[in-house]
Amino acid sequence: MLPSNPMAALFGKSPFKPLPQHMRIVMECVEEVLPLFQALIDDDQEQLEERKNHIFVKEREADTIRNEICEHLPRSTRLAMGRQDLLKLLSAQDAIANTAQDIAGLLVERRMEMLPGMAEPLMRLVARCIDTCRQAHAIIEKLDELLHETTFRSREASQVDEMLVELRNMESDTDLMGMALARALFAEEDRLKPVSVIFWYQLIQWVGNLADYAEKVGDRLRLLISR
Repeated sequence: MLPSNPMAALFGKSPFKPLPQHMRIVMECVEEVLPLFQALIDDDQEQLEERKNHIFVKEREADTIRNEICEHLPRSTRLAMGRQDLLKLLSAQDAIANTAQDIAGLLVERRMEMLPGMAEPLMRLVARCIDTCRQAHAIIEKLDELLHETTFRSREASQVDEMLVELRNMESDTDLMGMALARALFAEEDRLKPVSVIFWYQLIQWVGNLADYAEKVGDRLRLLISR
């Protein structure tokens, strides 16, 4: 008898199959972050609220898929060792969407004053972090190709290895950009209220976390490949 639940049916074919589906929704959430910051720079509160709402909707959708994956993930002996690796990979993907939600919530709940000269480097950092998430997404989409091979040691696996190296390089870029932006913030801290400095620093950290979690997605996938 065929499973009535589509997620269960998907798992019947492979424990990896639902992961790209979840990551696609995560990326729909992340893609809203750049226009969210543009709305901040433009001081467009209506657009800011709209983008925030989109992010929250997509984050809840990602949570729903995550919960379904956890519920239907096979518990067979054959998958006993890989199950935790799969769950950690799923958790890293989910953390990206959660971080986007945190960013959106802060930008809407607390009116952030954009400092002169900060908009351009901020947008460069946001764009690079989103690019890093896109790279992680592209790697996850390669899972299906890897599954059609008799072994991970294949041309597809070699390509994924190259993509993982690029992912690490991109994340390193965001670290440097984030530190430079933080230095620019601290150079202006005498002009700001201390609480504003704290919130801006937290915001910069959260933007950088998008790339950090994207790299963790790659790290978790690397563990799966190695096993």
